[in-house]
Formats: sequence, structure tokens, C-alpha cells
Amino acid sequence: MRVRNRSKKRDAILAKLRSTKTHPTAEWIYLELKQDIPELSLGTVYRNLNQFREEGEILSVGTVGGQERFDGDTSSHVHFVCKICQSVSDVDVPAECAGILKEVKALGHQVESTSVVIHGTCNACLKA
Repeated sequence: MRVRNRSKKRDAILAKLRSTKTHPTAEWIYLELKQDIPELSLGTVYRNLNQFREEGEILSVGTVGGQERFDGDTSSHVHFVCKICQSVSDVDVPAECAGILKEVKALGHQVESTSVVIHGTCNACLKA
């Protein structure tokens, strides 16, 4: 794995992603940083997010509403995606999920990553 050089833009992109629980798009991060870093381009945000993902620094939640969503929290957790409002929220991993990983490892497999995304309708949309 190649270690990338640090830069003001790179550090700002990662810090912005890690400062939110909204699982933002690259465009959201770009718009949030553009005023403070006028020379920032959307392409730079995309390139850095892809590099962070390859390096294991961040996660991709997948495509929601036609745009890839990112997560700065790489701990083991589940994502819930609302099909109506397109929100993405974290769900704590129950003990049963950890047991599944232990069983997979007991079979001699090496687990490199896990991803669980649950799709449905969020509580706020159900109430509306």
C-alpha cells in the first residue's frame, strides 16, 4: 500500500467527512469546503475520497439516490438507507453479527471487510 502525501486539501476533505454522521456525497463535501479552499475542485474531492477508500480510511456506503455516499467511521456498524428521503443512518452492530464473523473466521477464512446495508423506510417518513 502506497502512503500518500498529506496536504491541506486532503486533510480538510478527510476532516470534513469525519465531522459528520450524514454519510455525505463528494458534492456535499466540496460545497462545504469550497468557501475556505477556493482552489478546491470537485475532481480533487473525488480523487481523494477514492484514495481514502482504497487505503481503508473511509467506507463507501454505496449509491443512494444516484450518488455515492461515504462514511468516515470505519468501525463495524450497519447502515440503514431510507427509500423515501434517501437518508443514511448508522445502526449499532448487535452481538449476533459479531458471532457470525467469529464463525466465518473459525472456518479458516480471513475476513477483510464487511458491509451490511438495510433498505427500507425511516421512522420520520413513516410518521409523515
